[in-house]
Amino acid sequence: MKRLRTLALFVLAALPATAEAHTGVGLHSHGFEAGFSHPFTGLDHMLAMIGVGLWAASLGGRARYLVPLSFMGVMVGGGLLGIAGIALPMVETLIAASVAAIGLVILLNVRVPTPLASAFVGACALFHGHAHGAELPAMANQWGYVAGFVLATGLLHAAGLGLGMARFGNAEGLLRRAAGGLVAVAGLALFAG
Repeated sequence: MKRLRTLALFVLAALPATAEAHTGVGLHSHGFEAGFSHPFTGLDHMLAMIGVGLWAASLGGRARYLVPLSFMGVMVGGGLLGIAGIALPMVETLIAASVAAIGLVILLNVRVPTPLASAFVGACALFHGHAHGAELPAMANQWGYVAGFVLATGLLHAAGLGLGMARFGNAEGLLRRAAGGLVAVAGLALFAG
C-alpha cells in the first residue's frame, strides 16, 4: 500500500510537466497529450475506469491486476477500431450502460471468478476504447494518442484500486457499496440523458 501511495504522489507531481510549454507546435506532435487528457474529459469514462479498479480491489487476489489489465487490453483494440473508422453499434448508449453495470456490480458486491470479471470489463472496455479512438484529433500521432489514453486509464484504475484497498474499519464495505451506487446512478443518468 505504501508503494501505491508513493507511485500516486509521483504521478501527481509529474502531471504539471504535461502542460503545453511550446506555442505554435501542431497537434501532430501531441497525440500523447490529447490521448492522456481524453479519459479525464468525460464523466462516463472516469467513473467506469475508477469503478473497474474499485471492483477489482473488492474481488482481491489476482483480480486486482488482471481485471484492470483486461479492460486496458480490450480498450486498445476498441480504440484501434475507432481510429480505423470501423463502426460499432450504439457506442454511447453502451458506454452509459457499462457505467451503470460497473456501478451495480460494486453496489451488489458481485463476486465472480477473475476470468468472468475480466470478460465483463473487457466487453465494457470495447466501447470506451472505440469512443477514444473515434475522437482522435486531426493530425495527432495515433500511437502517442493510444499510449496517452492507456496511461490515463491505468491511473484511473489505480485510483479505484487505492480507494478499494483503503481501510475504513467497519464502514469499509458500506462505503464501497455507496460508491458503487453513485456510479450506477450516474450511469443510469447518462443512459437516460
